[in-house]
Amino acid sequence: MKPLLLAALATLVLAAPAAAQTRLGTEGAYPPFNYVDDNGKVGGFDVEVGNEICRRAGLECVWVVNEWDSIIPNLIAGNYDGILADMTINDERKQTIDFTQAYFPPDPSTYISLASATIDYATMTGLRIGVQGGTIQAAWLDANLKADNTILTYEAIDQELADLNAGNLDLVMAEGSFIEETVQGSNGTLKADGPRISIGEGAGIGLRKAEDELETKFNDALTAMKADGWLDATITRYFPNMGPGPFFK
Repeated sequence: MKPLLLAALATLVLAAPAAAQTRLGTEGAYPPFNYVDDNGKVGGFDVEVGNEICRRAGLECVWVVNEWDSIIPNLIAGNYDGILADMTINDERKQTIDFTQAYFPPDPSTYISLASATIDYATMTGLRIGVQGGTIQAAWLDANLKADNTILTYEAIDQELADLNAGNLDLVMAEGSFIEETVQGSNGTLKADGPRISIGEGAGIGLRKAEDELETKFNDALTAMKADGWLDATITRYFPNMGPGPFFK
């Protein structure tokens, strides 16, 4: 090949634009859904699902860690393109952002308490209840139990659990799958014997309303992941207490 042609080809290669990255936002503080390990790497169920979606959709994805209370505003501001952070689909959030189909089934919320505590769930009065701010559980507590109890909001779930273990809270409210895994890992110090409360439609990927093309790609990948059993198997691996499924038919 002639030297001039080689030089021209080299110039074209150097000038070719790099593939655009799809940025995915997660909280990184809600294990086993999402966390940041000791090496600063994100992991967990949300992250594994997101990586598999990107693989199937042929997208190059990178992860951005963002605190929960500003995770939707920073999506809208363009700091990332989608949210995978066990975010429940509900009507209030749909007013601001769009969602893919659910990648985690509806997960009834419940309470966690010290194993030594005696809670009267029939009356639910005079209790100190911890909840993460900006969640569906916080909204539910505000609407249903605020008048007769003290509702304390936290930035992260680990802060609530620390106060519960220290005796500063009577209860913490969160999604049942998270509560079950936390109780199982508590060596008998915590329990979950309260009612199950259905809130929301399952967890989906949050997207800006203008991202129709990306939403289609994500939904196509999720449909395939449900059809071939990948998603059911991954849910069972992360949340064995939920049983073998099927979670999506």
